[in-house]
Amino acid sequence: MHELSMAQAIVDTVLDAAEKNNATEVVEVTIEVGMLTMLNPEQLKFLLDVIVEDTILKNAEIIIEDVPVEIECRGCEFTGLANTDGSDHYLAIVVCPECGERNVEVLTGKECNVKTIKIEKSDEDA
Repeated sequence: MHELSMAQAIVDTVLDAAEKNNATEVVEVTIEVGMLTMLNPEQLKFLLDVIVEDTILKNAEIIIEDVPVEIECRGCEFTGLANTDGSDHYLAIVVCPECGERNVEVLTGKECNVKTIKIEKSDEDA
């Protein structure tokens, strides 16, 4: 279950950014999760909710945005959204929707990023 280690890394990243910006509370966190990361968004959200219980993130709204798979085909040079065969949870097969080629460069869909963090500061820091 790599969702747990990813959730902890996300929380560590957000807490670090909050501390560096003298936050008193984290209001909202938006996370981008690529379709090829093999992270289950529901499990990730659940684990994030558990991990943040005793932190300044405890009341934060956690938003998870799916990042679709975008490719550049080496066969026909198509660039755009790919067809993915999700039949194997551990190895999605990416296929060009134009020519069916599997020899593609993945441009997006493998990332897991903290996109935005909204914080509150005390009046003294404003």
